[in-house]
Amino acid sequence: MAPLFLIGFMAAGKTSVGRAIAGAAGRRFIDLDDVIALGGTPVATLVARDEPKFRQREAAALATVIATAADGPVIATGGGAAAYGDNLARMRAAGLVVALGVDVAEAQRRAAAEHQGRAGAARPLLASAHELAATRAPVYRRAHAVVDTTGRSIAEVAAAVHAVERAWQRAAQPGATLVALGDRSYPISIADRLEPGALRAALGEISKLAIITDTNVARHWLAPLTAITAAWRDVASETITIAPGEASKSFASYAQICERLVAAGLDRGSAIVALGGGVVGDLAGFVAATLYRGIAVVQVPTTIVAMTDAAIGGKTAIDLPAGKNLVGAFWQPRLVACALETLATLPARERRAGFGELWKYALLDGNDLWSTVVTCAGWAAGPGATPPPPELRSVVERAIAYKAAIVGRDERERTGHRAVLNLGHTIGHAIESATGLLHGEAVGLGLIAACRVSAAIAGTRRDLEHEVVAALRASGLPGDLDPYLTDDILARVQVDKKRIGTRLRFIVIRDVGACEPTEIAVTELRRILRPDPVA
Repeated sequence: MAPLFLIGFMAAGKTSVGRAIAGAAGRRFIDLDDVIALGGTPVATLVARDEPKFRQREAAALATVIATAADGPVIATGGGAAAYGDNLARMRAAGLVVALGVDVAEAQRRAAAEHQGRAGAARPLLASAHELAATRAPVYRRAHAVVDTTGRSIAEVAAAVHAVERAWQRAAQPGATLVALGDRSYPISIADRLEPGALRAALGEISKLAIITDTNVARHWLAPLTAITAAWRDVASETITIAPGEASKSFASYAQICERLVAAGLDRGSAIVALGGGVVGDLAGFVAATLYRGIAVVQVPTTIVAMTDAAIGGKTAIDLPAGKNLVGAFWQPRLVACALETLATLPARERRAGFGELWKYALLDGNDLWSTVVTCAGWAAGPGATPPPPELRSVVERAIAYKAAIVGRDERERTGHRAVLNLGHTIGHAIESATGLLHGEAVGLGLIAACRVSAAIAGTRRDLEHEVVAALRASGLPGDLDPYLTDDILARVQVDKKRIGTRLRFIVIRDVGACEPTEIAVTELRRILRPDPVA
């Protein structure tokens, strides 16, 4: 058994949860802080005295623990361990790394309660908790999985971590990111090519398989996928190819596919593989969610937008004339299998459109990811059939990790955490449904709108809008929002799914890496984006 590392912010419960997991499974438990403190000086004192020296000692202790972890212990690390040097990479190479998520206010409350009545120094870094949490959050998200602890008991968190560990072991993919959803936890794999073993492990024993794709994707990637599934001698397959484009996300397409699958003999023990971009994934996912009240689905995304956003999180939907995704269901896949080679055949426009979502994730995650996306922007704007730069893999991985962490905390948008993923989408969806722009193109324009609204209601620096416009144009995306602020488009905002009465939940950008939801009246949003001309 591989070791299990628990990382996360101070007072996330790493020691308590680690002990509970180890005790229940009869495994050895190691608290890294206890190893460091064997010299007789408490960790809090060492940190307060000389933090850089403490980090070096902590890294040395971690190396020793990894070298003696052949029996698969449960290891709780300090809050800063994963953020120092190559500690996180070494932990990921040695075993499963799970980050325990906690809201800062909850962490402060727990830390204060923990210290009450005790002698000695309190946590020396608690005073700067908010700044420290913001700095470390992108690091924690690069764990294999993030399990939320806010409002949960130790036993509940331990059970959730154990479920992630089982999913990780079943996947047999050490580098996969996992969406932590208890017994429905699933991996998101990133590889150069489609991996037969990953697909078969995710689907298990099924009675029949249906592949749903579109005609553009089928020309390049249907044959490689069917070659993989043809090797499963005990599984018959059915292929359905739809027309590419948003128009296929309709009730008519949905009904036709369901009827064909029933006629082909699929039953509740069957499964669907969605091979394509966001349209295929949404439509095939909705079919899977509703056919026979739910059958298994695997997402094989072939676009940047689908790999980093649409295929992850279980949102499935079809469109109505009134707007996008107004009829749908949450239905989690068993696997999201990203094969980077599929990006080589993307049409130039689709490649550029993918960067609308990547700029969104960069604004959410912080300056480090923003800088990395900048290095890839030239590839997006360049000629077709150009191999992606090596940095793109890191960008895709980071975007996937961000969404996986958010979905694990807020699967059905009930706690507010998942709302941030709608950055740029309020205006973006309205533009997309009214104009026929691709999703990523419209989201990019929605990011400009978010900057403008943020400056008006949150005091965000106004030059951020100029930076976002320049970034979009560097990746070949449109950067002029004003022509799209028509009466039709602004009217469509009124049927946004996130509307509550006359108000909208809108994601404001305070700065790169600092975004949060707020509420705004639809009329106020319209006034900011298209003020009445001065008489």
